[in-house]
Amino acid sequence: MSAREWLDKDFYAELGVSSDASTEEIKKAYRKLARENHPDANPGNATAEAKFKAVSEAYGVLSDPEKRKQYDEARRLFGSGGFSGAGGRFGGGHGGFGGPGGAGGGFDLGDLFGGQQGAGGLGDLFGGLFGNRRPGGAGASTVNRPRRGADVETEVRIDFHEAVRGATVPLRLSSPATCQTCRGSGAKPGTRPRSCSTCGGVGLVTRNQGAFAFSEPCPDCRGRGQIIDSPCGDCAGEGISTRTRTLTVRIPPGVDDGQRIRLAGQGEPGRQGAAAGDLYVVVHVSGHKVFGRSGDDLTITVPVTFPELALGTTLTVPTLDGKVSLKVPAGTSSGRTFRVRGKGVGKKSGGNGDLLVTLQVAVPSKLDEEATEKLQEYAEATADHDPRSELNELLGR
Repeated sequence: MSAREWLDKDFYAELGVSSDASTEEIKKAYRKLARENHPDANPGNATAEAKFKAVSEAYGVLSDPEKRKQYDEARRLFGSGGFSGAGGRFGGGHGGFGGPGGAGGGFDLGDLFGGQQGAGGLGDLFGGLFGNRRPGGAGASTVNRPRRGADVETEVRIDFHEAVRGATVPLRLSSPATCQTCRGSGAKPGTRPRSCSTCGGVGLVTRNQGAFAFSEPCPDCRGRGQIIDSPCGDCAGEGISTRTRTLTVRIPPGVDDGQRIRLAGQGEPGRQGAAAGDLYVVVHVSGHKVFGRSGDDLTITVPVTFPELALGTTLTVPTLDGKVSLKVPAGTSSGRTFRVRGKGVGKKSGGNGDLLVTLQVAVPSKLDEEATEKLQEYAEATADHDPRSELNELLGR
């Protein structure tokens, strides 16, 4: 993509965020738009697919601190959408940089970025964005150099038990991938790309303007360095097509809600034979109707009666894998928590956390006549015991 094409795009507007948005705000906006416009959720909807690609491209720049810095700096220096037409900021109108004698043509942004910094161009400053930096500031252009594929992010939802114990889940993913028909060459099967004769395969051409020489992407091969005479019908010569694939993802025990799992080499394919990007799977964990979680420990609240706490008892407590017996000593207070070893969340280092059992007295909402009489007798028998005596002493009452 040329410098002009990059700067004519407003990636912030594409994601619906301000230019000073935080990394987290950018990520949140991208996830929302990606979910809404994902090809799986909008089969056959070309508009949604185009939006999905646009927000993915915007996120690819704004989520990378270095690329975002370069993009912001370029916009501050040159503005947005002001590089074409007469009268534009760098156009052929009054105050612009025209051709010989100040008329016609206009100053091409490709010229500005094509050369070396300090020699009439800003290629060194923005080479990371536009892909035309010269190694060491000299030598042949690398406009068509191999480029690592972009990282891809998707989401998966698992249940509580799978998060605690680990699971293997299938993941259906629609994303750019190496075209299977042409194997990424972009050429129709049985044919091969040929080196561009205009630029000699380097992707750039140089033209002279008086005392200066400017480099710009080759107009014949569009900076690729190769010409495809018979493009592949499935990818239109790009070497990359959107396809749906199914991956098997291993969810490790103890995964947290919102945690990202990295699958190396499963992102978008690289250009010119470079390595593919990575796939990041954001895991969402459904809650459980009985159990909670605190780090590597599971939590549960068990209702008990007052006599069970006062006299002591043995309770049968559920776990994710069955049941255990819990001995409750006489005189146990309501709200006390007991620890059952090894019945919690699977740890990455091996073993399991614990199950934390909190006992809570369940008070009957209604008593029959006999129960009321017995309870009154108990109250009279324990009238000398004031459960609030310690509290009153602390308050000085």
